Amino acid sequence: MRITDWPEHQRPRERLLREGPQALSDAELLAVFLRTGVRGKSAVDMGSDMLRQFGSLRALFGATQQEFAAVPGIGGAKFAQLQAVMELARRALSEELKAGAALSSPQAVKTYLRAALAGKRHESFHVLFLDVKNRLIEARELFRGTLTHTSVYPREVVREALARNAAAVMLAHNHPSGTPEPSESDLLLTRALVQALALVDIRVLDHFVVAGSRVHSFAEHGQI
Repeated sequence: MRITDWPEHQRPRERLLREGPQALSDAELLAVFLRTGVRGKSAVDMGSDMLRQFGSLRALFGATQQEFAAVPGIGGAKFAQLQAVMELARRALSEELKAGAALSSPQAVKTYLRAALAGKRHESFHVLFLDVKNRLIEARELFRGTLTHTSVYPREVVREALARNAAAVMLAHNHPSGTPEPSESDLLLTRALVQALALVDIRVLDHFVVAGSRVHSFAEHGQI
């Protein structure tokens, strides 16, 4: 049965407008995004199929275009729309960080990093460049690697920080196939970056490791 044939009070879009997005299930939210179903399946059915195929929203959001398009009835246009929605969310979170001091809103930093890193299947190293008041100047991916390894060059981090006249930085990378606890190489890299940046009077305020929805803070664990 098509959603348009459902009683109005049960339709996902109408419920969202009436009760708010938090009232909808994951499949219903996906149905609002998809807008229409295919022959024999409503948009809610398709949303449920997508969740079953990928296993979680996080995996769905991290799917490649080929994987996304493998779902019957889903094409490149929907993949492009999803990427646009996710990028808008990341930019909105970035604006929130720029509006205030990053140190005063650690949860906002973690939320931004989850959006930026959690769905990636390769290791990615990001730097948040901050001004003298710890406000965000820019957040940028500087290095990209494989599933288990990324080569990070301290001199490049120093160069990028100087180019933005940054007074401090926050570092972040992800563990696509592991836990958020830092490895020994993560600890050694952080010490090397702290030392390199200290030579040009730039502070390293924190280093975050993102693994799925979990975020490990070096500062909170006394590791920096």
